[in-house]
Amino acid sequence: MSAAQLQRPTDWLAGAGLRPTRQRVALADLLIGDGQHRHVTAESLHDAVKQSDAPVSLATVYNTLKAFCDVGLIREIMVDGTKSYFDTRVDDHPHFFWEEDGKLSDAPKEQLEIAALPHAPKGMEISKVDVVIRLRKA
Repeated sequence: MSAAQLQRPTDWLAGAGLRPTRQRVALADLLIGDGQHRHVTAESLHDAVKQSDAPVSLATVYNTLKAFCDVGLIREIMVDGTKSYFDTRVDDHPHFFWEEDGKLSDAPKEQLEIAALPHAPKGMEISKVDVVIRLRKA
């Protein structure tokens, strides 16, 4: 990677107060290096980084994704109890989950209407609402 290519991921990490280690920069580059939003699993990101000059272990990928979530750089989207996706678009928006190919994509936010939510139990507050719309062929 040239110095210019490193700038976007390095600035992204620094803006969140994360030290730009070699592994973090390599993963950040795969996530946001081209300026496009994406949905990845830890496994798909690990597969992509294995092809780069900076291979990173799967454990490091998981730990780095958690660190990125903790500082608000990405969001974790749980599709079911066994599968997490990580989204580089951090604003509130719904998702489509394509059951046949296991892909997650953004759904049109302007078409979603939530009229009301249940009240949170006493002493609790709602921290976020994830909307995942599961799709399958009719």
